[in-house]
Amino acid sequence: MRSRAIYPGTFDPVTYGHIDLIQRARRIFPELIVAVANNPGKGPLFDVEERVALLRQATRSMRGVVIDQFDSLVVDYVRRHGARVMVRGLRMLSDFEYEFQMALTNRKLSEHVETIFMMPSESYAYISARLIKEAAALDADLSAFVPSFVARALRRKLRGEAAA
Repeated sequence: MRSRAIYPGTFDPVTYGHIDLIQRARRIFPELIVAVANNPGKGPLFDVEERVALLRQATRSMRGVVIDQFDSLVVDYVRRHGARVMVRGLRMLSDFEYEFQMALTNRKLSEHVETIFMMPSESYAYISARLIKEAAALDADLSAFVPSFVARALRRKLRGEAAA
């Protein structure tokens, strides 16, 4: 039986924490679809196509990882792709309340989709995309948080330049 999981998120931008979770989830599931939420209401810095491109570059050497996008209810996306498991990351206790609320809501929307929470490696537990964007705006060294191509894309985007 083929086991497929979905790792949904905004990934604005992809960080080493996201990459760590992708690698670790992939060791559990033969196929992992990383699904980028197309939700302009969240006000992402990168548009969905840019986020998908950055994730594809970050995961290009990972077998069994597929990058996709969605703009529907996540449980509908999970069902459409023949999966029953959704992977979510929990960095700190502050993530728990929101993620728990979302997992219970998703369970109510579809009792056949289970949410599995994974903790990142401790070296990435404090990384958040929001803080990375703030640090980038202040020209901080981002090498401990994101791959160099993501840091370059962030700086270009913050300067108002077109994506390369």
